[in-house]
Amino acid sequence: MDRENSPSALPSKPLLRTLHGEAQWPPPIWLMRQAGRYLPEFRAMRAKADFLTRCMTPDIATELTLQPIRRYGMDGAILFSDILILPWAMGQSLEFVEGKGPVLGAIRDRAALDRLDPKRVAEATAPVRETLSRLRRELPPQTTLLGFAGSPFTVACYMVEGSGSREFAITRQMALTEPALFDALMDKLTEATAEMLIGQVEAGAEAVMLFDSWAGLLPPSQFRRYVIAPTRRIVERLREAYPTLKIIGFPRLAGIMAAEYARETCVDALACDTSVDMTQMTRMVPDDLTLQGNLDPLILQAGGEGMIREAQAIRDAMRGRPHIFNLGHGVVPQTPPEHVAALVQAVRDVS
Repeated sequence: MDRENSPSALPSKPLLRTLHGEAQWPPPIWLMRQAGRYLPEFRAMRAKADFLTRCMTPDIATELTLQPIRRYGMDGAILFSDILILPWAMGQSLEFVEGKGPVLGAIRDRAALDRLDPKRVAEATAPVRETLSRLRRELPPQTTLLGFAGSPFTVACYMVEGSGSREFAITRQMALTEPALFDALMDKLTEATAEMLIGQVEAGAEAVMLFDSWAGLLPPSQFRRYVIAPTRRIVERLREAYPTLKIIGFPRLAGIMAAEYARETCVDALACDTSVDMTQMTRMVPDDLTLQGNLDPLILQAGGEGMIREAQAIRDAMRGRPHIFNLGHGVVPQTPPEHVAALVQAVRDVS
């Protein structure tokens, strides 16, 4: 078991300390999609290999993960990968098409579901674990290494739809009209996600994050069934393997359901999207729950004094409770790199 995840260890890294419930000033900072197209060094690597190759080649994935750490000294480094690596590893076809995004062989019936094999995942994702092992050796001593996965509902959206969508209507109709089939898919994803994350921790991840980007599409009853319940099962399985492992949950656009999500899933940190009023959220969740977020990525893109005021307002409102500064979603490709540098400086400037 990793020292930082052992019961007797007191974590030394700022982000890990915050995940253990310690309020720090200034708060630790990292950004979703901090390794991305806004960086010229990322674009140079992007020209050399397609997206899936970049994810599955440890030399490339390690380099891309490290780029924003070298530039900005972020407190967290999140593995460069993708939430759709899991269905690909189970045998679903996957291609990333320029200008369109992911294209998958849609899962629409029992036969297609039965062709997915969770036993393939460990071998197929061995390069991802190698990337994590390299990162643990190469990251600065104070930087926390984050693994991640897509939550089952969000991953199922892409698997059933066969591509991205604004509404994922086919997926939601399957849940309503073929609940047995959809439940079987969710069960398979829940177990495979937990096992994949355990593998990431074994390889060096010090904490993990679950991305449920499309959780906000569901009404409360289905949110409880397809977002809260599978997340709780994943958390329970991870804690069986690593009792002190810290887990961040991101139920994007969940609204007031986010508080119930945090309470019922027992995640250690709730990542808040751009729509959340962080001050109000503090009144809805326990005082010792870590909150993460939640600057609007477009405010970061715009930059300037307005960005600094907004970022410091979020930071200052969270003072005295465990808080990880982040965005409410990922860095957009049009963001000037100097705006990210200014943001990091603004968050850390407490003089």
